[in-house]
Amino acid sequence: MSGLLNRFFKAPVQQTATIQPWGTTIPVSSQQTLLEAALANKLPFPHNCTVGTCGSCKCRLISGKVSAITDFGYTLSAEELAAGYILACQAQVKSPVEIEVETPGEHLPPPQLCSGRITSRQPLTHDILEVTVTLDKPMQYVAGQYATLSTPNLPPRSYSFATAPIRNGRQTLVFFIRKVPGGAFTEALFTGDLDKISLSVDGPHGNFWLRPGTGPLLCIAGGSGLAPLLSLLDDARKNRLRRDCILLFGARTQTDLYALDHISEFENSWPKSFTFQAVLSHEPTESEWRGDRDLVTKHISPHLKNSGAGLQAYMCGPPPMIDAAVAELVSLGIRFDSIYYDKFTDASHLSRA
Repeated sequence: MSGLLNRFFKAPVQQTATIQPWGTTIPVSSQQTLLEAALANKLPFPHNCTVGTCGSCKCRLISGKVSAITDFGYTLSAEELAAGYILACQAQVKSPVEIEVETPGEHLPPPQLCSGRITSRQPLTHDILEVTVTLDKPMQYVAGQYATLSTPNLPPRSYSFATAPIRNGRQTLVFFIRKVPGGAFTEALFTGDLDKISLSVDGPHGNFWLRPGTGPLLCIAGGSGLAPLLSLLDDARKNRLRRDCILLFGARTQTDLYALDHISEFENSWPKSFTFQAVLSHEPTESEWRGDRDLVTKHISPHLKNSGAGLQAYMCGPPPMIDAAVAELVSLGIRFDSIYYDKFTDASHLSRA
C-alpha cells in the first residue's frame, strides 16, 4: 500500500540550473519550467508570451538535460536547435544544467508602465495601420525594441516602435499594426473601438538592436516587420553610421508596399552605400510590375557576393520568412551569431496580433 501511495504522492524531484552570465544557481522543481524557476528567484530573465511562441526566452543549453513541454522546433529554427538553443518557458529540467541567457545591454533603458491613448490611425495598406499612441509620460527605448499594449478586456499585444528614439524619451509612440482576422485586439483597433479607451503601455522590451561593427548591414523586412527596421535605420542615419546597407522588403503585391518615400530618403542621404529591393511574392503576372518576384529570401544570395567581411543581418517579419532567411544566410557562410531577428507572430500563435 505504501508503495502505491509513494507512486502517486511522491515529492517533486528538484534539480538545479546555473544561469549565465549572472553565475547564479537556482533550484528547479519538476513541477516548474526553467523560466518559472528563474522568475521565482527574481532573475530578470527575458520573456513575453510564456507559451513557447514568441522566442523571447530563448537561451543556450551549455550542459545538462531538459525536456520540452512543447517542441522547441515549433518556434526555433533548425540552426538554433543545432546551436543548442532552448525555450525556457517550455523546458523542464531533468538534470543539473547550465544555460546562457542574452541579457539586455547596459545601454538599454529599463521597462516602465505608462498610460496612453490612441491619437491617430492612418492606413498604410489595406491591412496595416500607422498607429500613434500618446503617453502620460515619455518613454525611453532603443531603436528596434517594442512595447506591449493592453486593455482590461483584451489580451496584451506587443508591437515594435516605428520611429527613432530621442534623448529624453518619446511621449508620442508610433507603431505599424497589421490586422489579423479574428485577432481581438486588432479587430477592435481597426473598427476604432480602442480610440477612446485608456491603454496600458509596458516597455521597452526586446534584444533586437544594432550591434557594434564595421561591416555591411543586411536588413530584411516582411509586412509590418518594416517598423523596427525603419526605427533602427533612422537612428543609424541620425548618428551618421558609416556602414553599407542593403534593405530587402518582401510583400505579396504592390498594394502591400508602403513607406517607399521614407526608404527613398535613406537612398538619398545614407552616409555610405544604400541598396533597396522590393520583392513581391503574389503580384499578378499580367500587372505592370517590373521589379523582383518570388519570396524575398530567394534574393539574398546575390547581395552577399560582394558584401565584404563582417556582415550583420537584421530581420523582422513572420516566422516562415525568418526561418528561411536564417537557413539561407547560414548556408551562404554567415555566422549564426551575426544574425539578429524579431519574429512577428499573430493571434494564431498567441503572441503579436
